[in-house]
Amino acid sequence: MQELSHFIDGKLVKGQSGRFADVFNPATGEVQAKVPLASNDEMAAAIASASQAQVAWGATNPQKRGRVMMNMVNLLNRDMDKLAEALSREHGKTIPDAKGDVQRGLEVFEFCIGAPHLLKGEFTESAGPGIDMYSMRQPLGVVSGITPFNFPAMVPMWKMAPALASGNAFILKPSERAPSVPLMLAELMKEAGLPDGVLQVMNGDKEAVDAILDNETIQAIGFVGSTPIAQYIYSRGCANGKRVQCFGGAKNHMIIMPDADLDQAADALIGAGYGAAGERCMAISVAVPVGDETADRLIEKLVPRIEKLKVGPYTAGDDIDYGPVVTGAAKANIERLVQAGVDQGAKLVVDGRGFKMQGYENGFFVGPHLFDHVTTDMDIYTTEIFGPVLSTVRAQTYEEALALAMDHEYGNGTAIFTRDGDTARDFASRINIGMVGINVPIPVPLAYHTFGGWKKSGFGDLNQHGPDAFRFYTRTKTVTSRWPSGLKEGGEFHFKAME
Repeated sequence: MQELSHFIDGKLVKGQSGRFADVFNPATGEVQAKVPLASNDEMAAAIASASQAQVAWGATNPQKRGRVMMNMVNLLNRDMDKLAEALSREHGKTIPDAKGDVQRGLEVFEFCIGAPHLLKGEFTESAGPGIDMYSMRQPLGVVSGITPFNFPAMVPMWKMAPALASGNAFILKPSERAPSVPLMLAELMKEAGLPDGVLQVMNGDKEAVDAILDNETIQAIGFVGSTPIAQYIYSRGCANGKRVQCFGGAKNHMIIMPDADLDQAADALIGAGYGAAGERCMAISVAVPVGDETADRLIEKLVPRIEKLKVGPYTAGDDIDYGPVVTGAAKANIERLVQAGVDQGAKLVVDGRGFKMQGYENGFFVGPHLFDHVTTDMDIYTTEIFGPVLSTVRAQTYEEALALAMDHEYGNGTAIFTRDGDTARDFASRINIGMVGINVPIPVPLAYHTFGGWKKSGFGDLNQHGPDAFRFYTRTKTVTSRWPSGLKEGGEFHFKAME
């Protein structure tokens, strides 16, 4: 049984708390490793060490910090296969999905190579007579990221890259369900030239999270996870005077207009609804066809596509569509919600219950499910399922479809499929959701834009990656400067008259 470690001061360090969590192989259901759960004292020591290391790192010029980011990009490309295999082994997602996970984090490191430009302040000459005014962006000090299991490479990199490029020290508390890749990333950062102590990876549970929330040295916290935990971290962190950004749950709707290319829409729903076993905050979990004819034709196209989906372990090769979910508890929760949908009157068009993978009967595999005639009062509509379950809610008009997405408590992502530019433009303008796709099912912005949801999907004023990340991880100092002019006579300045 492998025993994992923390990463402290540039090396792997065994946990001292005596507490551990199981790390499963989702394909087999077996425990493959133990991960230590840090105590409050361990967290405090790691944070104090990071605070000492940050002083020199914060004084390092941005160009040199950008070169470390560039080195990291090269190392991520070099070790892509190794990282993807480790990620798939703990999370369960396919190798292509795992490589995508790493790639989207790598792209944020690419963006952060431009730290010298992104950290430039502003300058005004002669703001007043003989007065210049300028601003500069300076690091906060020690900051932290608390990241989820479903993207164990991407989200930690979304947090650490801009934080480190800005001159901060960074405390990463990854998910204890998939801890190996974050530790591997820390070792690569050291190889890239990051000084020891500037990045600490501390595994843990609620005790570690509360230690971060309550530690006076931590200046900012970024979180991705469920909405209840996001609200907890946001409220407690803000109460302790920290800068906090938290991203929570989602229930992403995709509206299919009568004029849409239904083959294109069906293909999009297969990838967006069932890819990565639905364990994505940007997954499409609600299809909203407009008109019964559109709905009937869409269901007709979806069913054979869903029935052809290949479910299996990542070791089965690249033709697998999705793998197991992350834990037995996650599987049980998905099955409970599916049964609730049946009990509450939704039509289960494709029934994935009872799915078993031959040779992997104890794995956490969930078959694909498709519901039709779902209503807004059903649990499968109100709750984020985080599994391979697609719900169809029929709307009779565009306005009714728009209202469904706008009235839902979550506002992470949404999409519309249509051939009509006026409809698409109206949708993009009016929808109260943070990320919008037009004939694009999963509208995740690229690294040089910003990622973030609205309503109960996001808490805080600034989003992830893009220019917002550098604003979040720095604070602005504004300097007003006047240098007296004149001739020195008798030990005193005689100032020229200033108009």
